[in-house]
Amino acid sequence: MASSPLEQFQIKPLIPIEVGGLDLSYTQSSLVMTIAVVLVTGFLTLAVRGRGMVPTRLQSMAELSYEFIAGMIRDSVGSEGRKYFPFVFSIFMFILLGNLLGMIPYSFTFTSHIIVTFALAFAVFVIVTLIGLVRHKLHFFSFFFPEGAPIYMAPILIPIEVLSYLARPVSLSIRLFANMMAGHTMMKVFAMFTIALGVFGVAPLAINVALTAFEILVAVLQAYVFTILTCLYLRDAIHLH
Repeated sequence: MASSPLEQFQIKPLIPIEVGGLDLSYTQSSLVMTIAVVLVTGFLTLAVRGRGMVPTRLQSMAELSYEFIAGMIRDSVGSEGRKYFPFVFSIFMFILLGNLLGMIPYSFTFTSHIIVTFALAFAVFVIVTLIGLVRHKLHFFSFFFPEGAPIYMAPILIPIEVLSYLARPVSLSIRLFANMMAGHTMMKVFAMFTIALGVFGVAPLAINVALTAFEILVAVLQAYVFTILTCLYLRDAIHLH
């Protein structure tokens, strides 16, 4: 009997750990997260080890990644956003590796779980809010009342702006989670059709190959979208507009 397309998202403990009634098991999701961190760290460490005038392929890839995120921050936030480069770069590389590792057969896509994407989005939300508060003090709350709006509109505009601001981590997390989960579900469905139809499964096989290429594109695009929105939130916190 064919398994459900959603079975691939089931969390399975590798090392059962329970503390005070809480399940803190090391799962396959935790393993892939660890692999993602190790790969990013290893890639950057090896890439900058030589630092030759004529860069190696590995160094060129690291420099391209650096310039890509640095340019994104410069264009979105301005020169004042440079100090937050490590934070933004880490988010981009972690999500990118998480998305791409999930494309490997028998691997696990931890970005297809809302708890993971919400944790990332909530971390962005808290850090950006703290930056705004530390930088602007009480003036930060002027962000919730658009400049130039008539004062009598405050009872309507302020609740709308506050709700919109509080919805940021929700929309940011759902966008990433939904795209990754939907794509992997579609791939599993067509894979099941290919197996079920046997020699007549050429059509679903061709569709699955196309979907795989499309999902790789989506994996990169979703990492970019999450990162560019993080930069825009940083811009709002720094410039309050």
